[in-house]
Amino acid sequence: MHAEDMAEEFPVVGLNSDAWEAARLLAEHRLPGLVVTDPDGHPHSILPASQVVRFLVPSYVQDDPSLAGVLDESMADRVADKLGGKTVRDVIPHEAPELAVVNFDDTIVEVAAIMARLRCPLAAVIKDRQLVGVITASRLLQLALVHH
Repeated sequence: MHAEDMAEEFPVVGLNSDAWEAARLLAEHRLPGLVVTDPDGHPHSILPASQVVRFLVPSYVQDDPSLAGVLDESMADRVADKLGGKTVRDVIPHEAPELAVVNFDDTIVEVAAIMARLRCPLAAVIKDRQLVGVITASRLLQLALVHH
């Protein structure tokens, strides 16, 4: 089985996409992350759901989680407001996790090796430099277990 056969349609966002919309996609579809593309539509990086959560939490609360209990409910209810007016580029950390990018004809073992090395829950599948789909870690496991 090759990567092209394993790939599925998957929500993809651009660097200049609205961060609120990206967060909505992550939440609505319960995704581990999103593939982020550059202006030409080529895979650029990954936006992990955990990074969006981290972006929402004030740095002083990240440094001292006990402060979270001191915040009143009205502030907690407005935590997602921090995404307003932001782009995906604003939310991705400067040292963004590397996106696993695989060729359409890579085997399941080749895909698994790249995902494991990068500790990336998604692999962007490319053919002729164009994104043809995404393989999630759960999809890869599903296929690996079926063939066992």
